[in-house]
Amino acid sequence: MSDSLLFTACHAWHVEHGGRMVDFAGWDMPLLYSNITEEHHAVRKTAGLFDIAHMGRLFFTGPDACRFLDTLLTNNVESLKPGQIRYSLVTNESGGILDDVLVYRFSNFYMLVVNASNRLKIVDWIEQQRLGFDVQVEDQTTEKFMLALQGPESLNVLNPITDANLSEIKYYFGIETKVLGVDALVSRTGYTGEDGFEVVLDQTHAVTLWERLIADGQAVGLVPTGLGCRDTLRLEAAMPLYGHELNEQIDPFTAGLNFAVKLKGADFIGKEALIAAKARDDKEIRVGIILDGKRAAREGSPLFQGDQQVGTVTSGSFSPTLEAPIGMAYVKPSFAEAGQTLEADIRGKRYPVKVAALPFYQRDT
Repeated sequence: MSDSLLFTACHAWHVEHGGRMVDFAGWDMPLLYSNITEEHHAVRKTAGLFDIAHMGRLFFTGPDACRFLDTLLTNNVESLKPGQIRYSLVTNESGGILDDVLVYRFSNFYMLVVNASNRLKIVDWIEQQRLGFDVQVEDQTTEKFMLALQGPESLNVLNPITDANLSEIKYYFGIETKVLGVDALVSRTGYTGEDGFEVVLDQTHAVTLWERLIADGQAVGLVPTGLGCRDTLRLEAAMPLYGHELNEQIDPFTAGLNFAVKLKGADFIGKEALIAAKARDDKEIRVGIILDGKRAAREGSPLFQGDQQVGTVTSGSFSPTLEAPIGMAYVKPSFAEAGQTLEADIRGKRYPVKVAALPFYQRDT
């Protein structure tokens, strides 16, 4: 194990309870506890508890906090209501995606949750852009803990130990409240396609809350869940993953994230490039793919029609819910229609794949 790996506050608990630990973006994180399929089904049917303290948590205060964020982010920050949360993107001058983020508005501050793999890059990017703004930025990733409680039983598990009535919180809203008597931020958000909550609180209270949720959740079938099923869950829900569907060479319109770009709002870095990108009609399109059998097409697998390469797979895995191999890919526009048959080259052998509409899975609301 590398001496430079970062540990979350619950790291010792994960090790003691059989977590298979892996290096993820410089953090020693649990990939799984039992197996990915069991943990995946628990989230879809009951509840799963994820340690997501590796995600970056940046806090913004000061008179220019909102205006500054509106220059950084593609989505509109000024129109956020208190407690509201929005998915957004940080783009560079050429419109490439530096990260996909969630921006939260609370009473006296804003919070930005960024991907672990991009945290230092984004912190540096923010510092480069701060000149002329009266804003204070604090990276509290190592001071705060963050967990995700996901699945249809999440409300029943978390609500009894929270001061607020969580049933009154709408999707993509959050609240400043107390959990187990401790100050916390609770949001109705997640990365699984299920209903659920994410909680941020001081890391000194992390293990107490984690163990209480594990204990209280046993009655409904809650299990601890790792990064492995987090990936299969988000793939079924067609949620893009940075480094796979998103990178600095891909713009938001190519990624199908039009909803997260407000070209009529404030001027943000990359806006002019994105106006041009939106007007292009030759952009590749993000699509779903489904294969027969058990073998998935992994990231980087080329997609063909005849001798012509028409796309590339960005993510692929066996879907426990669909019981079939699925994936996401970028393909040329004329090959993006659902139902078309293409071929994936997997280790030198061609396999038929069917283009599918996204998402593969959507919960009943």
